Amino acid sequence: MENLITLVNKIQRACTALGDHGDESALPTLWDSLPSIAVVGGQSSGKSSVLESVVGKDFLPRGSGIVTRRPLVLQLHKIDEGREYAEFMHLPRKRFTDFAAVRKEIADETDRETGRSKQISGVPIHLSIFSPNVVNLTLIDLPGLTKVAVEGQPDSIVQDIENMVRSYIEKPNCIILAISPANQDLATSDAIKISREVDPRGERTFGVLTKIDLMDKGTDAVDILEGKSYKLQFPWIGVVNRSQADINKSVDMIAARRREREYFVNSPEYRHLANRMGSEHLGKVLSKHLEGVIRSKIPALQSLISKTIIELETELSRLGKPIATDAGGKLYMIMEICRVFDQIFKEHLDGVRPGGDKIYNVFDNQLPAAMKRLQFDKNLSMDHVRKLITEADGYQPHLIAPEQGYRRLIESSLGTIKGPAEAAVNAVHAILKELVHKAISETVELKQYPSLKVEVTSAACESLDRMKEESRKATLQLVDMESGYLTVEFFRKLPQDIEKGGNPTHSIFDRYNDAYLRRIGMTVLSYINMVCATLRNSIPKSIVYCQVREAKRSLMDYFFAELGKKEAKQLASLLNEDPAVMQRRTSLAKRLELYRSAQTEIDAVSWSK
Repeated sequence: MENLITLVNKIQRACTALGDHGDESALPTLWDSLPSIAVVGGQSSGKSSVLESVVGKDFLPRGSGIVTRRPLVLQLHKIDEGREYAEFMHLPRKRFTDFAAVRKEIADETDRETGRSKQISGVPIHLSIFSPNVVNLTLIDLPGLTKVAVEGQPDSIVQDIENMVRSYIEKPNCIILAISPANQDLATSDAIKISREVDPRGERTFGVLTKIDLMDKGTDAVDILEGKSYKLQFPWIGVVNRSQADINKSVDMIAARRREREYFVNSPEYRHLANRMGSEHLGKVLSKHLEGVIRSKIPALQSLISKTIIELETELSRLGKPIATDAGGKLYMIMEICRVFDQIFKEHLDGVRPGGDKIYNVFDNQLPAAMKRLQFDKNLSMDHVRKLITEADGYQPHLIAPEQGYRRLIESSLGTIKGPAEAAVNAVHAILKELVHKAISETVELKQYPSLKVEVTSAACESLDRMKEESRKATLQLVDMESGYLTVEFFRKLPQDIEKGGNPTHSIFDRYNDAYLRRIGMTVLSYINMVCATLRNSIPKSIVYCQVREAKRSLMDYFFAELGKKEAKQLASLLNEDPAVMQRRTSLAKRLELYRSAQTEIDAVSWSK
């Protein structure tokens, strides 16, 4: 199952490449779900020496103050044979066989991120070491805990380092490697203190005791190593670091491991514990434990990855496709988006989506109600009829019928119908505009491009305005037609005075009596009502033909015609997507690629078990 650690190594490298360091992010993070081992210790606790002993190489920067200022993700790969080498993720395909150069590159890469200040950064450095003398293992070396800021560091550095360390070790998937020097009181150990706070039961903490050989004479660390002084779920492991003299002399690490084994075997106090002491044993224990943790986490990882892939795909679908690079692609993209909008608008009119029924309500309720409110009978009052009939005769009285008077009464009454007719045109126009805005808001693709959304809305509304004007003219013409040519048959069917024995030679005074004028008013009202019944049917036809039908047929035609004249730069301005959305889509696409790759890798390992 050694391929389990290799699997996590690969996924961690991919996470780092995408900027997924397990920090607070608006994007899903896979890093936090991966089991890892974080190395925690105070300054001068021997943390660097422990790591170098496990690796078997002298490769970490040394010096006073805070030397480790960025997390170092150290991945160890056991190879069967060949020369040892190291690789940094930020320098792909470059192999380091000189580990002094590795130390320098760690320092240089730290400075690239933090400057030549003494600041810290949460962006990890990713280092892989390939050697026949290591076990498969991944360790995260964190900055050493400190109590006092030194010159050149902000006062917040103490808390900043603690916060960084906590951000790693408080996660339930993190195994804590707590480094404490044996020549200091364990109660004051920074590593034990912070580990106890995040893992009070010691279920995921491995205790490592360094500098055992430097304890005062007459004292030993047996009680601690046997778990009597401070009990953890896992046995304490003691190590003997290289002395400063050994470091200065560049004593071979393999020789240092041999001396370490000899120290425990030859020390009466620790001889009974010698088989589980030393950095070599520490590496094997951690490797075996990490494999077990990874194995237990695989089902949860598979579930998390599958769920996150669905979430990422859903959001990417919502954000839409990336913008085409060429002018033709941009033009096609804009037209496709407009067609989607146009189809949604038509669906509202046709009843597939709500809203189109409001137009029918205008014809079935608003228009008849408005025409009814005109109250033609008031317009045909006795005084008004007498006035128009008298004025129509001029200086001579009419001989048989007051035709001009009839015409004037009809024309004045029909003229009032223009108000409801125009109101119906405006009402339908308002509904069509409302449906345009609704269709705009329901066109997901337009949300991606604010500039295009404004242009499409403006173009659609301008088309509706043109259609409204045509509809207004056509509809008012219907009223004018009724005024311009009266239906003769209606009047021919009316009873004539002479047929009833009336005398057409009666005096003018007799012809203008109330009964006569009342009969004229009733005749005109009857004719107006007949015309209204006709217009109640023809006005909706005119409005539908000029506005609704045209909107369905050619709402975007003018916009498309103008679109074809635009240059590449103008097309690009219409697809001027919010940079935040572009960045989000790119980040999500990369994150999705990471999760799909991780899914493939984990499934392959899972099936091979």
